[in-house]
Amino acid sequence: MKTLAIIGSGHLGQQIAHYATADGHYQAVVFFDDVTTEPSVAGFPVLGTSDDIASAFAAGQFDEILIGIGYKHLKVRAQLFEKFNGKVPFGKIVHSTVWTDPTATVADGCVIYPGCVIDAHAVISENTILNVACTVAHDTVIGPHCFLSPRVAVAGFVRTGEQCILGINSTVIDNISIVSHTQIGGGCVVIKNIDQAGLYVGNPQKFVR
Repeated sequence: MKTLAIIGSGHLGQQIAHYATADGHYQAVVFFDDVTTEPSVAGFPVLGTSDDIASAFAAGQFDEILIGIGYKHLKVRAQLFEKFNGKVPFGKIVHSTVWTDPTATVADGCVIYPGCVIDAHAVISENTILNVACTVAHDTVIGPHCFLSPRVAVAGFVRTGEQCILGINSTVIDNISIVSHTQIGGGCVVIKNIDQAGLYVGNPQKFVR
């Protein structure tokens, strides 16, 4: 029996737990959470805090781990990934309804939600989440620790840095570079390179802060 551990038992962690078991990627799920005092969440046991992860893995209580902390805490996601990378095996979930070209790469720590399309030679870097129905076109690289909201459309030859958030229904045209720590608002259309980190909204994109 293959068991997944998830750091964070909030809404995102619960969604990942659901896909992990309902879609047949893992037979069991356990949580580690630094906030809750409940013994279980959504029917899955909470084994302790993040400080207990290494010892629990050594004791054989789980096989792989994913981070279930959402887009408001990308820095924490990145820190946790770096803390445990190389010490605890990171899993990945690519939902069975996702179309992934054989030449595409999905790195460890990623969660790809239902209905996504990952085209030829695209790269989804480590610890990144693609929410429902995202499209990442050919030869695009999504950087580490990013979060793509539902129905994001990214064209070909795009490069994003790390810890970027692409809001719901946002669109990035081809041959665009987006610097790390950038947030693209919902419905935003990105038509030129983004070299300054910050929040961008509108069509075409406009820097807000």
